[in-house]
Amino acid sequence: MTARRIGLAFGPLAFALTALIAPPGGMPVGAWLVAGLVVWMAAWWMTEAVPLSVTALLPFIVLPLAGVASAEKVAGTYYSPILFLLLGGAFLALAIERTGLHRRLSLAILRVVGSGGGAGRLLLAFMVSTALLSMFISNTSTALIMMPMALAVLQGGAGAESEGAMQDGIHGALPMGIAFAASIGGLGTIVGSPTNAIAIGLLDEISGVRIGFAEWALYGVPLVALSVPLAAWIIARVQAVGAHPFDVAAARAAIDSHAAWSAPERRLVPLVLLTFLAWVTQPLIAPLLPPGSWTDGTIAVIAALALFLVPDGTGRTLLVWPEAERAPWSVIFMFGGGLALAGGMQGSGLAAWIGEALLPLASWPLLLVALVVTGLVIIVTEFASNVATATGIMPVVAALVVSLGADPVLLALPAALASSWGFMLPAGTGPNAIAWATGRIRIGAMVRAGALLDLAGVVLIVGVVWGMAALV
Repeated sequence: MTARRIGLAFGPLAFALTALIAPPGGMPVGAWLVAGLVVWMAAWWMTEAVPLSVTALLPFIVLPLAGVASAEKVAGTYYSPILFLLLGGAFLALAIERTGLHRRLSLAILRVVGSGGGAGRLLLAFMVSTALLSMFISNTSTALIMMPMALAVLQGGAGAESEGAMQDGIHGALPMGIAFAASIGGLGTIVGSPTNAIAIGLLDEISGVRIGFAEWALYGVPLVALSVPLAAWIIARVQAVGAHPFDVAAARAAIDSHAAWSAPERRLVPLVLLTFLAWVTQPLIAPLLPPGSWTDGTIAVIAALALFLVPDGTGRTLLVWPEAERAPWSVIFMFGGGLALAGGMQGSGLAAWIGEALLPLASWPLLLVALVVTGLVIIVTEFASNVATATGIMPVVAALVVSLGADPVLLALPAALASSWGFMLPAGTGPNAIAWATGRIRIGAMVRAGALLDLAGVVLIVGVVWGMAALV
């Protein structure tokens, strides 16, 4: 029996058991049913029992029948503002690809790699570039900017590779590496990910402990510096990069046409730079405008509208709708399913129940508590959105800090960092969804690499935080 058939049967069976068996003590019935839904969707997503976007339909069916939320409310959770960031960013990426600007940006990275750099060095160079960029703009935006560059390099060095080989070696490793590095880089600064700000805001509100930009970076930057090479090493092993040679020099030669800058490229560059500037300054501008009006998604949609309005100098606009139809619509819907599942976890009380289950840890040694809490948060964030995880778990972690009388940096900060540490599933994060949309990643490879990085993350996150705390 294949893994796909096992997953096809196991998912619904797990949900059926939650409908037939009474929930654990203190867990609401709705939360127990949502727990079954989590297992069902995870089984289908990880085994590709049905198309990933089809699995994303399950919350719309199950959550209303479980009494967790109305169909109207569940439908609304599918269309979070982050989806408009994905859509607008996809349009921008398509325009970059159409004009050929991504080839020039890719060439700059290849020059850093050098003519003698192999596939492993190429992977690390792209991941370092992605992580640095992600420290200052959203993880999803970073992935949208970097992915066309990676695809240009892969296409340039493909040679006579067969269609089936386009998921082997560096061909699958590079999109996956960009996705992982975008999420890791967002941990470096408070502005790198909205989850960071939510976590420290909740910690401040509940326990009165404030963590500033410099203090966060003191822990976040070393974590990024250690995690990116580790992630690159894991991906290279899972993808067997060394067993599939890649001609970096050929990729560079294929991309470097020595052509003069075209009119569309010259007109697109200011728009890309303005969009990048708007993303970087979004935390500064947002407080000056009506609440919730100036988001990363708003900026992406404004940039998308401009693409259909600005002439490219050849008698047409920078983007036309037939080209925009190539946006990854199915992936956007799949990611919406993940958001709907996260909403169900929060609305049913499952996230709160998991958080309250941490309170008995108060009698354990603090280091062991930190490891367990970090591991649990990583597990939760694989199936709930990072924001939902931080919102649901951080209040309980903060309460645990107060009850223990512990240094909040040693317990709450690892939990805050762990709420963005999810790499296994395409629907888990925006960057993962974007990487999956390239069609170059096998789900089994992403699950294996993500699981290994998750396991390493428990020790790495706690180790970096506790180590830096000891130094300062």
